[in-house]
This record gives sequence, C-alpha cells and structure tokens, in this order.
Amino acid sequence: MKPRLLIVVGPTGAGKTDLALTLARELNGEVVSADSQQVYRGMDIGTGKISAAQRADVPHHLLDVADPDNEMTAVRFVELAEAAIADIAGRGRAVIVCGGTGLYVRTLLLGVFEGPGADPALRAALYQRIADEGAEALHAELTRVDPPMAAKIEVNDHKRLVRALEVFALTGVQMSVHQATHDHRKVPARYPHMLLGLAPERETLYHRIDARVEAMFAQGLLTEVEALRAQGFRPPLRSQQAIGYAEVHSHLDGVQDLATTIALVQRNSRRYARRQLSWYRPDASVVWHQRAEAVDLDALKRYVTA
Repeated sequence: MKPRLLIVVGPTGAGKTDLALTLARELNGEVVSADSQQVYRGMDIGTGKISAAQRADVPHHLLDVADPDNEMTAVRFVELAEAAIADIAGRGRAVIVCGGTGLYVRTLLLGVFEGPGADPALRAALYQRIADEGAEALHAELTRVDPPMAAKIEVNDHKRLVRALEVFALTGVQMSVHQATHDHRKVPARYPHMLLGLAPERETLYHRIDARVEAMFAQGLLTEVEALRAQGFRPPLRSQQAIGYAEVHSHLDGVQDLATTIALVQRNSRRYARRQLSWYRPDASVVWHQRAEAVDLDALKRYVTA
C-alpha cells in the first residue's frame, strides 16, 4: 500500500507554505516541496524558501538539493520525491506535498509523457533560431501551432519551448494533445491523494503578491543575486531565468532601474499566479479554499489515518 498524500497547490502568494506547516504540525507529518526553484542552493529569498527555524520545527524535503547550474527535471524531481515519501511514510508520519509547480505534481501523480526521442539536429536548429531571432519568435510560433502549450511555457523557458516545438515537428501532433491523453481521466494515479487548493480572492491575492515582492527586496534579494553572479550563476542558466532573478540580473546589468525592476517582478508574479490557477482549473478533484482557516483539519486527520 502506497501512502496517502495530502497535496497543497495554488498560486504564488496564496499561503501554501503556512498551510503545509500547519498540516504537518497537526497531522504529525513532514513536507515534500514541489517547487522547481526551491531545489536550488543559494536561491532563498527570491523563491520564498522557509527559514532554518521553520525547517527545524517541521522537516522539509527537496530543498537545496541542486546547485543553480544543475538542471532539475520533472523526472529527477519524481525520483527524489519518491525516495522522500517512502522515508517519511516508513517512519509512520503523514506526507504533505506542497508547491506551485504543477508539472512536478502532475508527474508525481501520473507519470511523465515520454514522447519521441530527441532529434539533435532539430534541437540545434531551434536553439540557433533562439540565438538569431530571439525566444519571442519561437514562442509566437508555438502560440500559432499549440496555443494551450504556449500558455503554459514562459518565453524564457528555452528548454520546454524547444521541446514543445520538437515534439510537434517530429509527430505532427501538438504537445498539449499528447499530454491530454496522459491525464487523470485515463491514467490511474500513482499514489492515493487529496488535492487541497488555496486561492484567495483575486484582489487579495494580488495585494499579497505585491507585498511579498517588496518584502523580498527589503530582505536582500539584490544581495542574493549578486552572490549568485559572483559564483558565475547568470542567465541563460534556467535557474536564473526564474521570476525575480531574471529581472534583478537585468537591473544589475543596467537594463532598468530598481523601481522598474520591482514593478516587473510584481507584474510577472501576478501573471504567473494566473497561469498556476489555469493549470488546475480543469481538475475537478481539487478541493479549493479561499482561506487556510477554512480547511477541515479533522477531516484530513481521518483521511490520513483511514
């Protein structure tokens, strides 16, 4: 019997971390992070990583498991997450998965769409086009041929952008169509689970996001990025293209002033929150709450001990 998972999902700034901490304390559990940026060492402030004191209070897994120049894939995440889940459950503790990276959660539950093998020549040509034309041109092309997939991929996420175009070129079928055949309606979940969604009302969420970004800069986000640059970690490393980091790198390169940088991080974070909500909107199994206080802890205790 695989352990039952409580999975906390939702947009950035919704309060997922605080809810996961509460659940872990109430249910004698530990947290497995499903955040594609919190895996990186040295990226603490900009990713909203919990403090050392909070980690001492509630054990967390899959934080600080890679250097910023190491590529973290969904497949690698699942390998690490499965080991952590087995360890937690083996000690008789509840497993709480928490994070906003929808691809990680979906891959953990449903496996990964393998797709055709890589075509080195095609990939090289696509990356050369990024160098010559800019990623915006390829993203526009993906929007024409596969709008649902384009909506899920950031312009600066070159790896996923190239892969989506590669799959379409090799198969003649959109990546979104391939993935639609590999969803919860047709693929049995790999773990019994409950999905808890946290999504405050939009105005409240946007206010939280803006305040959170301002707090990150007050806490020293500029210094954090300067330290990463001193170690040689800069764009186009995928880790350094994350929201918050990409804009600060541009600021330190003299592209825009600090006030503009903060505003850009706030805007891009709000846009990301909308995409995160769109990711889960089709999934009727998510139990949504506007406030963490509305979560029925007694019902969850019954679920994890049943």
